[in-house]
Amino acid sequence: MNEFTLPDLQTLLPRRNRTAHKGNFGRILILGGSVGYTGAPKLAANAALRCGSGLIHVGVPAAIYPIVASALTEPMPFPLPCDGKRLTLAALDEILPLLSRCDACLIGPGMGRSEQTRELVLALLRQAKIPLVIDADGINVLAGHIDVLQETACPVILTPHDGEFARLGGRMDADRLAAAAQLARQTGTILLRKGHRTIITDGERYCINRTGNPGMATGGSGDVLAGIIVSLLGQGLAPLQASTLGAWLHGAAGDLCAETIGEYGMTPSDMVQAVAQILRQCQ
Repeated sequence: MNEFTLPDLQTLLPRRNRTAHKGNFGRILILGGSVGYTGAPKLAANAALRCGSGLIHVGVPAAIYPIVASALTEPMPFPLPCDGKRLTLAALDEILPLLSRCDACLIGPGMGRSEQTRELVLALLRQAKIPLVIDADGINVLAGHIDVLQETACPVILTPHDGEFARLGGRMDADRLAAAAQLARQTGTILLRKGHRTIITDGERYCINRTGNPGMATGGSGDVLAGIIVSLLGQGLAPLQASTLGAWLHGAAGDLCAETIGEYGMTPSDMVQAVAQILRQCQ
């Protein structure tokens, strides 16, 4: 599949059984946030909610838990050990039992960078058995450690913008598609290279996304995308399908916002609301 359209979304999106309950629509875990970056996990969680996740757990540093808890209503935030600003490796023992009961996990939105966050992300990659989406600072801490990605026992989706792509070792002097495919093969991951005409590839198959507009180029937009993808993973889509569908849905929501609000005034929170309107076309 080289491109994605609304009929593809309507075909791939899981149909909802009339007798279903919340446990049928995916239990997901989001790990991130730090002092000064409380909005990132909130945006990701709300995007997952609008995308249809049944249960959403949000693990954040204890230092920002009161802020995040007051901002989230339906998702379920909980505090984790931190150094006063960011998550630490001590959080691992509290994360693993919940991780084993979830269907998919997002790591990285607003997480920040430190030696402790690096150790936590690497430990999660080594021990996780469920599909992972690695975004933002979750990607940045992998610089120099991509060998860990080759040893994982679970599917991994990476969502770098060009700066993060370069830090992972991606070639910036090559064709965008060829370079993305090369890094996907090298890391054994599904790679979603963000930007104008986002590329999604597993190293062999690829899709170029054609939805989206310049109004989406604002802080928080990537958190919305990551929340959409982890939600789709939790609902049972295969990693390449979840990434491709997620990129299209994210861009389509942005295009709807551009039409109704305008590129200058639209926000990531507007995109979250627009996701539900796009999905309504699939019912």
